[in-house]
Amino acid sequence: MADKSNVTLTIAFNDPDLDSEELEEQAQNLLAQMKDLDEIETVDRVLDPNPPEGNKAVGAILVGILTAQVNKENAQKVMGFLFDRIGPKPIELEVEVEANGKKLKVKASSQAELMAAIEAAQKFVAA
Repeated sequence: MADKSNVTLTIAFNDPDLDSEELEEQAQNLLAQMKDLDEIETVDRVLDPNPPEGNKAVGAILVGILTAQVNKENAQKVMGFLFDRIGPKPIELEVEVEANGKKLKVKASSQAELMAAIEAAQKFVAA
């Protein structure tokens, strides 16, 4: 029987050479592409748990960060998709397997580092 537990992926674009508007644009572009994937249960922006004092917006979002829920079966495919779409952009990827509550956090700032990070995340989910 297949494992139906969910995996949460949090992707944070963190290129120090980009301003918050450019980081936000990268996150929005990836969000739009991920919404089209059947393998993804949900994908959305990450709300700031501590919005700045005086912020009148309902649920301020964190710039350049998004999160996706996928079932464990589809996690490998989704991470392959991320590798193809993110390329050499500096990111931080956090993977949490809900069934056991374990988390893996990896950073990548080049195509080779991203490949290593995705491979580590895939092994982590498969374990």
